[in-house]
Amino acid sequence: MMTESEFLRVSDRIFAYIEESLEDLDDDFDCYTLGNVLTIEHADGAQIIINRHLANGELWIAAKSGGYHFAPQAGVWYSERDRADFFTVLNRVLSEAAQSEIVVPPFQAA
Repeated sequence: MMTESEFLRVSDRIFAYIEESLEDLDDDFDCYTLGNVLTIEHADGAQIIINRHLANGELWIAAKSGGYHFAPQAGVWYSERDRADFFTVLNRVLSEAAQSEIVVPPFQAA
């Protein structure tokens, strides 16, 4: 289990990585972070919310298709629901919003 400071550091890096990746991949997405929440908005108004839940040390994704909670295990964030990894689910909800394939490669911690 990560300490609170490790979780904040890693989640900050993941948020920044997602923002940078989307800037490079698709101009139809805007991203902004406010506190523990990264909001991704598509040009048509569809939103994807990524929240870091500090108390549980989890990342959450909320999208039109549903909500997902992810806990870290051996450097990968897995969904409690179906064991899908964070970036697989993120790419699915981004692609649904864009109505075309969006692929943000998995974040690799250095």
